[in-house]
Parts: sequence; structure tokens; C-alpha cells
Amino acid sequence: MNNEQPFRYTYSAKEQDELRAIRQKYEDSPEEDTMTRVRRLDAAATKKATVVALILGILGSLLLGSGMSLIMTELSSYLQLDKTAALLTGIPLGLIGIPLIAVAYPVYRQIAKRERKKIAPEILRLTDELLK
Repeated sequence: MNNEQPFRYTYSAKEQDELRAIRQKYEDSPEEDTMTRVRRLDAAATKKATVVALILGILGSLLLGSGMSLIMTELSSYLQLDKTAALLTGIPLGLIGIPLIAVAYPVYRQIAKRERKKIAPEILRLTDELLK
């Protein structure tokens, strides 16, 4: 059993396609076409802004809703708070939530504008390349 030939195994076409797909994830892909790159850069410009705005809006909504629940429902009795304590806790919670909701969209616009300014030269270069 001492053969001089090494053991060889060839993968099927399906396995080779899968291996190529995995390998492509780890390679720098210079083959990415220009239009795909423009789309990816454009989407990346608003991704950070969207995340920050969503966090602000959701946090503000939760605070406003919690404050309203303390004041308007029986939640205060479940928390063993009297009506005065519920008012003194619920009103500030709601008042903190309102500005957070109000600034979510202006913050989105500001961050998106800043991110677009960062990538503008690359987008302009790539679109000029495509348009010529």
C-alpha cells in the first residue's frame, strides 16, 4: 500500500461554486463594477444616520409612553406609587421623551449631510467615469 502517487480528491461543480463564493467573500473584490460601488457608497451615506435617528426616536417614544402610562393608567398602583409620585415621575419622563422624538429627524439630516460630504468626491469620480 505504499504508492508513490498522492491522494487526490476533486470537488463536484456544486461544491466548486460554493468554494468560489466563500473565497470571494474574503478576497478584495476589484471586479466590483462601478455602478454597484456607487450604489453601495450611496446606501452607506444614510446607514449611520438612520441608526442614530432610530435610536433617538425609539428611546424618546419609550420615555414619553412610560411617562404617560404612569400618569394615565393603573401602572402607578402596580408600582405602589401614589398619584402625586406618579405625576412627579411621569411628567419629567414625558418631557424628556418629547425633545428626543423632535430631534430625531434633524439629527438624521445632519449626519446624512456630513456622510454625503465625506463620500462626495468618490461618488462624483465614479459617476463621471460611468457617464463618459
